[in-house]
Amino acid sequence: MRPTALRFFIAVFAGAAVALFVAACSSTASEQAVAATTVAPTTSITSSTTTSTTTIATTTTTTTIPRPAGQPRPEWLGTKRLPLRTGETNAVVQDTPPELIDRRLWTLDTLPPPIDDTFAWSMASPPPADVVERSTWHDECPVPLEDLTYAQVSFFGFDGLFHTGEFILHDDFAPGVVDIFEQLHAMRFPIEQMTVTSQADLNAAPTGDSNNTATFACRQAVNSGRWSRHAHGGAIDINPFHNPYIKGDLVIPELASAYLDRNREVPGMITTDIVAMFADIGFGWGGNWKSASDWMHFSDDGT
Repeated sequence: MRPTALRFFIAVFAGAAVALFVAACSSTASEQAVAATTVAPTTSITSSTTTSTTTIATTTTTTTIPRPAGQPRPEWLGTKRLPLRTGETNAVVQDTPPELIDRRLWTLDTLPPPIDDTFAWSMASPPPADVVERSTWHDECPVPLEDLTYAQVSFFGFDGLFHTGEFILHDDFAPGVVDIFEQLHAMRFPIEQMTVTSQADLNAAPTGDSNNTATFACRQAVNSGRWSRHAHGGAIDINPFHNPYIKGDLVIPELASAYLDRNREVPGMITTDIVAMFADIGFGWGGNWKSASDWMHFSDDGT
């Protein structure tokens, strides 16, 4: 069912002569610290949480937001470069670290979270200029910019909270995928991160621990020499760490070998219900491939 209203979080504390004082609390394993420093009415986002700032004086206050579930992100996540396979840009497969065997990590908010637990969405075609600038699109990509749509959707995190994600897809597919995210939201299917893929992401050395749900990326398919369906705006990867790619001895992400056992029942893994949702909009699943298995991957032509 198409959502009928857009609700996105806007936190603005007004009143030029009112000082805000909140007792400071320290962050624990189940809480997240949020610093609010008073400045002129505006809202800013940090890499780990939402910070709403309203300037009235120089008072800085700290409150805590409870995280009902999940675990904080290990400090080493995304920092350890892995040795490369001979002649490839992919890395050698490593054992899954103990902290990631049952991965339920807190989401890093890069967009304002929704105001409540109601599904929220928006779409813009073509994508706004600032979004294009931080994406991988360029003139040589196989899809014109005017054929792409930028969407924001709310999603349920492993931390038990609701967050705002973003994606870019071809105009033909974006509305159907928004509908699927509404269904995932309703069933409380957890997603760790959902941000637009940047060129820095594509150029980064492999650390084998990424888990970003992603769509458009102007790149070639793995070890193929041809454009990926992601480059056409016709594919999406969901929770890659929970749903890795495997072909022979190549596993991507390289630390996700604990998730090659598809008989496990761990939140975040693709289910038959989700496969059916994508089938309803004409998307095939990489988990059905013959020469490889790409459990994260759904695409318009099944490749």
